[in-house]
Amino acid sequence: MSEATRQQPSTARLTEVADGVFAYVQPHGGWCVNNAALVVSRDGSVLVDTAATEARARRLRAAILEVAPAAPRILVNTHFHGDHTFGNFVFPEAMVVGHADARTEMAAAGLHLTRLWPDVAWGDLDLALPVITYRDRITLHVGDTRAELIHFGPAHTTNDTVVWLPEREVLITGDLVMSGVTPFVPMGSVSGTLAALERMRALGARTIITGHGPPTGPEVFDVTANYLHWIRDLAREGIAAGLTPLQVARESDRTAFAHLLDSERLVPNLHRAFAEEQGAAPGAALDIGAVFAEMVEFHGRLPACDA
Repeated sequence: MSEATRQQPSTARLTEVADGVFAYVQPHGGWCVNNAALVVSRDGSVLVDTAATEARARRLRAAILEVAPAAPRILVNTHFHGDHTFGNFVFPEAMVVGHADARTEMAAAGLHLTRLWPDVAWGDLDLALPVITYRDRITLHVGDTRAELIHFGPAHTTNDTVVWLPEREVLITGDLVMSGVTPFVPMGSVSGTLAALERMRALGARTIITGHGPPTGPEVFDVTANYLHWIRDLAREGIAAGLTPLQVARESDRTAFAHLLDSERLVPNLHRAFAEEQGAAPGAALDIGAVFAEMVEFHGRLPACDA
């Protein structure tokens, strides 16, 4: 995707992908431009994730009220990152649900994302943490639709939640999977994501609402797995050659994954792969500030956040 294309205004769309299940897709799907999902019944609705800015979250709320009988009573956060959680406060009626570690990480991170991209019109944000937390699995009921919240990870982060709707054969993955967008695992795990992909595949979903990019089918698991196997192979080769993650990134042939948006994520992904190959536990903390700075150096500029 060209920079010119990235900068063109885009319209988010609420699309029904199964009976009573909607994907709220925000093109182009790059940094800070995430997706949400909505499960609707006659009795109410459950929202999965919000948006990065106040304006985007208010547009999401307006779109929901066009298809749902009322504002959502329950709001699920798939992980702690601000693009998925900053808009929570726009839904004051909702009880926010998330993994226990998501609440902890949200509180620790605060509004840090806004300092990375100070020129974005974030709005008057008010951090709203999960008030219901779980550890392994919890079930929500939306009319006759079960929503199984399952913790997979460490993967994208240490606190990822997927939402599985077995009656609708729909899986909402958060950023464990992204459609047409480069995976991002420096706060989680390469091996953990590969294991999570197999667990997600075994659920048998036909439709996948990913954290970024358009809804897709289970083939997205293969793209993500292929990329992460490539990252792991690069890390092993780099360690054997005595190279750093940045050196490996600069020397790598990225042709096979050139179609994925935000390719600069190669550098932080390699840092995670290097750490794991050298014995770090999945999810062990990295110096994310230093890793992000190295990604900027590799990219030649700050990555574009078009929120």
